Amino acid sequence: MKFKVIERINPQNRDQKKWYAIPVNTGKFGIKDFSKEISGRSSLTRGDVENVITNFTDELPTFLKLGMSVKLGNFGTLRLTLSSEGVENRDDFNSSKIKGAKVVFTPSPELKKELDDISYEEMK
Repeated sequence: MKFKVIERINPQNRDQKKWYAIPVNTGKFGIKDFSKEISGRSSLTRGDVENVITNFTDELPTFLKLGMSVKLGNFGTLRLTLSSEGVENRDDFNSSKIKGAKVVFTPSPELKKELDDISYEEMK
């Protein structure tokens, strides 16, 4: 994995700057790319795989909105979290205090293990 080093404000001491590594994005890999790779490893056509991925992404929000965690095998789990305004008294809380939902991804232990042996190379 390629990385570069940039200077940023230290979040623990806003008056101080430190140097941090950030990953270098080397491109995008989309549904068509995944479909081509997966179809080469299975009996499905690229169109079949693309159709499954598209239908999955279309249906995913439905289950998240129902409050379900969506476990994706050895990949990980997706779930929603909420952020809201705090109130002094419980009776003062209503749904208008909810600011919005965020999707949280938790990688599976198997995926984490696969990423344990990354080698790093600095881009200058």
